[in-house]
Amino acid sequence: MRRALLAITGLAASTTALVVLKGAPGASQVAQDLPAAEAPVAADGSAAPALTPDGSVAPSASASAKPSAKAGAGQTPRAKSSTAAKATTAAPKPAARTVTGPVVSYRYGSLQVRITLSGTRIADATALGMPQGGQSGLRSDDVQARYSGTSGEVVARQSANLNTVSGATYTSDAYQQSLQAALDRA
Repeated sequence: MRRALLAITGLAASTTALVVLKGAPGASQVAQDLPAAEAPVAADGSAAPALTPDGSVAPSASASAKPSAKAGAGQTPRAKSSTAAKATTAAPKPAARTVTGPVVSYRYGSLQVRITLSGTRIADATALGMPQGGQSGLRSDDVQARYSGTSGEVVARQSANLNTVSGATYTSDAYQQSLQAALDRA
């Protein structure tokens, strides 16, 4: 039983040491960025050698600080410096901007469409100043529910070419006119 436990512990320790010394893909950069107090330690207790991104062993700090044999008596040795800049992998987020279409008057009132763009894509759309109450309000609510919001038809189609809401033809047409003007302004 003890032998099995020791074998498993030894296997785990050797696997860990292999990963630390060899490095998993992309892990070598992380090992290099550790502060000296947290640097990897070899099995014998000494500091483990630092690895370069290609997996080779980097020269130790003490080796690079030694003066070279070529340096003259009055010359100071030059320390090696890393000239490679770290590249960022995250693309910059496109700035969100808001564009408002003109007020469009129609048979039951007037409305105006405001869209939010993220880059060149429509991220949100909403109608402003739509009629409230009565049959006009119900039609306005139907149009707003179908077209507006982040999951509405405007965002899904990314255009003003929308299906007309049944029973709300005038409101649908006014919404599409203001939306198209807002897209033209964008």
